[in-house]
Amino acid sequence: MNKTNLTITVESNPDQARLESLGVFSWPTWSKEASEFPWSYDAQETCYFLEGDVVVTPEGGEPVKMGKGDLVIFPAGMSCTWEILADVNKHYQFS
Repeated sequence: MNKTNLTITVESNPDQARLESLGVFSWPTWSKEASEFPWSYDAQETCYFLEGDVVVTPEGGEPVKMGKGDLVIFPAGMSCTWEILADVNKHYQFS
């Protein structure tokens, strides 16, 4: 598997027009308290953090920090560990 395709993309503080063009605010929301857990992505997930502070570490990769105000893309096929440092609330969409 080519690891270059398994990169987490973080866009900090995208402007309102970008969020509206993606339809972010019509996506469902997901919330979780501070915790740590493994996760695998069967499909690409795009999400926008309304609240929270998170470190996601891809299997065999470097930790990536993200949180409130970040638009994040998680690639399909990635296994990782989520470490939620402050409770999360995010809009999300799988594609």
